[in-house]
Amino acid sequence: MTDHATDAAPRTGAVPQQGSSQQGSRQQGGGSQPVRSAADDRLVIGLLLVSAFVVILNETIMGVALPRLMDDLDISAATGQWLTTGFLLTMAVVIPITGFLLQRFNTRPVFVWAMSLFSAGTLIALLAPGFTMLLVGRVVQASGTAIMMPLLMTTVLTLIEPAHRGRVMGNISIVISVAPAIGPTISGLILNAFSWRWLFGFVLPIAIAALILGMVKVRNVGTPRTAPLDVFSVVLSAFAFGGVVYGLSSIGEIATTGPVVPITALVVGAVALTLFILRQTRLQRSDRALLDLRTFQTKGFTVPIVGMGLSFLVMLGTLILLPIYLERVLGLDVLNVGLLLLPGGLLMGLLSPIVGRIYDRRGPRVLLIPGTIIISLVMWALSTVGTDTSVWFVLGAHVVLSIGLALTFTPLFTAALGGLPPKLYSHGSAVLGTAQQLAGAAGTALFVTLLTIGAATATAGSGADGLAAATASGVKTAFLVGGIISLFGILTAVFVRKPVTPEGAPTPPAAH
Repeated sequence: MTDHATDAAPRTGAVPQQGSSQQGSRQQGGGSQPVRSAADDRLVIGLLLVSAFVVILNETIMGVALPRLMDDLDISAATGQWLTTGFLLTMAVVIPITGFLLQRFNTRPVFVWAMSLFSAGTLIALLAPGFTMLLVGRVVQASGTAIMMPLLMTTVLTLIEPAHRGRVMGNISIVISVAPAIGPTISGLILNAFSWRWLFGFVLPIAIAALILGMVKVRNVGTPRTAPLDVFSVVLSAFAFGGVVYGLSSIGEIATTGPVVPITALVVGAVALTLFILRQTRLQRSDRALLDLRTFQTKGFTVPIVGMGLSFLVMLGTLILLPIYLERVLGLDVLNVGLLLLPGGLLMGLLSPIVGRIYDRRGPRVLLIPGTIIISLVMWALSTVGTDTSVWFVLGAHVVLSIGLALTFTPLFTAALGGLPPKLYSHGSAVLGTAQQLAGAAGTALFVTLLTIGAATATAGSGADGLAAATASGVKTAFLVGGIISLFGILTAVFVRKPVTPEGAPTPPAAH
């Protein structure tokens, strides 16, 4: 990123107000930057949305492909699972660093680096001769993915005035929630007709096109400032978030690997996280923190972050559990499982912009309270499934769950980030992304562990009920605990408020 000073105003450390008041006279390499219109802003956000959707889609696209990869590459399930675990680990390590990157560098070079990394990783994976290079490709992919979401969030906060943020955050909800939700569906459709390499072959041209278009069309937003990189914080961050995510991801394998690995990883992660927090608290006094934790001192930030974490935990836990139940208990094949989960994902995408508009007019609680209640009711309903449950019941439950999630994500994202002062936009986006990864890993680990324990208990107690009955019992146990967790989501929703516009936030332009 050698052009971090290009198109930037002189670094004074201040973040200018965005909107009509700023559009006339920023410096660009010693000259005037042309006036940026509302159409330019929409184009930038649109490009970032499409690019983010493509990169986030890959977070869950490999799960369905695992059996095919095990046969083609002659690997075990535990080895193949690293294609997803490695992706999540890389995301957890890189996302906390994005707060620094987005302060230090301009929008265009950060975008170019993110999409270049993702495109390079996709190409490596496409051409990989074996598992090792395929894993390398996934790690490189994840490095670009981790940068893209905080970049999108920060850009929206900088460009869009608070009165209209709900609508745009609704579109971001499509990226954050729908892309992972339909990943298994798209994977199943591709694998039904093509080899696993086409999971990357179909994505690569889109990624390259987005990269080229972004190089030409993406304009720089905000003003970078000189921000020192604390290397020790980077190391602590890697051990902290990487250790926690790896430990959580390994819990589901305790039955085969034993408890030593996940417990050790979680202990290392917890110790490193404590040291990381202490160091950031000290460094942020002089604005040198890698991840500025003063975001949690902002009124109205912490409660929505907790609510978002609970929602992500439930969503990703359900996404990992339902395919197992549908395949092992109800006997559906991979393609039909993907198709059954597709309506809910599409409905979530259709509702998200509408939810954003309602947020702009009515605030968060009118959406959050019914949304979290719906999620809880579905969790309790799914805790009743068994070997003779109708596929239509599962389909309906997933569709209704998607409605509840659509009602919660946009208000939580917007309420959490909307009250931050501009200088904390990048750090708030990084905190949000990190919380999502931790919650997703926790949800997956918790639901899989509960499934395993419940299934083992049922097998031991019944003796000969069969694998399907034991699996159904484990699924019921996991969803029962999910129902209990969802009650805390309802409680959280009651305390979320629409944020007060902070000083220095974007002011409404003449037309948007």
